[in-house]
Order: sequence, then C-alpha cells, then structure tokens
Amino acid sequence: MNRAIIPTLLALVAVLFVISLLTGPAGFGPGESVSALISGQGDAITLVMREIRLPRAILAVLVGTSLGIAGAALQGYLRNPLAEPGLIGVSGSAALGAVIALQTGIAASFALALPLAALAGALAATLLILLLAGPRGGSMTLILAGIAISALASAMLSLVLNLSPNPFAVSETVFWMLGSLADRSFTHVWIALPFMAVGWGLLLSLGRSLDALTLGEDAAASLGIRLERARLSLVLGVAAAVGAATAVAGAVGFVGLVVPHILRPFVGARPSQLLPASALGGAALVLAADIATRLILPERDLKLGVLMAIVGAPLFLHLIYKTRAQSL
Repeated sequence: MNRAIIPTLLALVAVLFVISLLTGPAGFGPGESVSALISGQGDAITLVMREIRLPRAILAVLVGTSLGIAGAALQGYLRNPLAEPGLIGVSGSAALGAVIALQTGIAASFALALPLAALAGALAATLLILLLAGPRGGSMTLILAGIAISALASAMLSLVLNLSPNPFAVSETVFWMLGSLADRSFTHVWIALPFMAVGWGLLLSLGRSLDALTLGEDAAASLGIRLERARLSLVLGVAAAVGAATAVAGAVGFVGLVVPHILRPFVGARPSQLLPASALGGAALVLAADIATRLILPERDLKLGVLMAIVGAPLFLHLIYKTRAQSL
C-alpha cells in the first residue's frame, strides 16, 4: 500500500473544501469571505458563507464519502469491480420515495418531507432485500434481489411520472432526480449525517471480512468470517449511507463505481484499505464536481448528477480500456 495515499487525499479534500467555500456568483473576495465565515462581520456575506456555501460544501463531503465507501464495500463483498451503490436498489427506491412526496404535494407541506420520504423509500428497499435474499442467501442472491428491487423502483417511478396530472410537479421531479447540492441548508446536513455515520461505521467494520472474501466465500468461512453478519452489515450500511445521500442530493451516479477503480492500485487491491481511501476520494470528486457546476455555467443551474455522468462515463470507459490492455 502507498502510505502517502490517505494523507494526500485528506489534503486534497481540505483544499477543495476551501475552494468550494470561496466559489460562487456573489463576487466576494477570499479575504472578506473567510473573515465573514469566522467572525460573522457583514450581514449579507455572513449569510451567504454560513447558510449557503458552508452547508453545501459539508454536504458535498458527506455525499461523496457515502457513495465512495459504499461502492468500495459492494465491490469488495461481491468481488465484482462493476458493482456500485445503485446495484441493490437503495438509491432507486429512495428516489421513488422522494418522487411520491413531490407528486402528492407532501413535499410542499413542510421542509423535511422530501428527504424523509426518500429515507423511507431506502428503508423499504432494505427490508425487501433482506426478505428476498433470506438469512442464508449468498452474494448472487443479493445481486438478484437488488436488481429486482431496482427494476421495480424504476418502473414505479416511471408510472408515477406517467400518471401525474401536474406538469409543474413532473418538471420539479425531473430536476430533483438530476442531482444537486444547490439550495441546501444545515437542516439537510443534520437529517443525513446520523444515517450516514451509522452507514460508515457498519461498512468500515467489514474490512477484515472483505479481505478474507478475496479468497472466496468458503475460504472466508473457514477463517471464521460470519458471512451472514457481513452481508447484513453491508446491506444496512449501504442503505443508510446511500439512502441518506440520495435523500438530500438526488441521484448522483458514477462516484461509487469510478473512485474505487482509480484508487485500487494505490492500496494494493486490499478491500480494507480501499474503504477509507474511497471515502476520501469520493468526497474529493463530489467537491470538485460541485465546484465545476458553479464555474462552467454560472448563470444556469447545471446539475451535479448531469456533470458526474458526463465526466464519469468516459473516465470509466478509459479505465475499462486500460484494464483490458493490461490483461492482454
């Protein structure tokens, strides 16, 4: 393992966090922005720094961390480099819960209705996965259950949009599904953080199990790894982290798929080392992408999920090509 990778990623996240705080259309200078953030001098600039930019930067770190660590954990458990957080249907079900809240008007009733509905959708998906996979189902059963739930959530989401009588609600729903960190507040931070923290703890506890699983399930079981407990921790951890991320940011793809691929060579391909590295790498990637949304088209609301797809898909194709070239 490259011992410099974690300090390097920490420094990168810190630098991007500061840049995120200083980036925006308000036109404040770096000095006065930092002064307003720390001392609270100046009503308008303090409001922008403390209530708009700071929670947005914090959420970028939280969302990126959740998606990165979830992707690394799923790839390690399933021993499949193509696994990603959306595979088990949690993100799609969270999106379905949010869409139902938007279409029924519940989201307009109080501020927390939308993220709470998304979290309810993620919880429902988790319970269905555990029910379908059964207490002793293997990794293949987990994949099939996740694909089934993801397909069902996608179909129900399309049905809700298809039958919606309100074109304005449909427009709002589509824009929410594109993913964004704009107009978020500390309320969203406090809603998501407890669930994400639980998810991170569960996924980080899987390090030894994931290392053993590189030898296969039978070998891991012979080493004393309790596969049923590992799978339960995986499903609950991914559901808590990714469900909360989707609840506050909408659908943001490719982070959990691309980041572990990029960082795997730097950690010696050890899943236990890849978990914290992918968490930091995900945070850095989402921070960088969110900064880019404000710089590329500052007069338009460029969505985070759109930019991640535009950047992530070619990057992933390059990684596939590079992997194929190395195997020849």
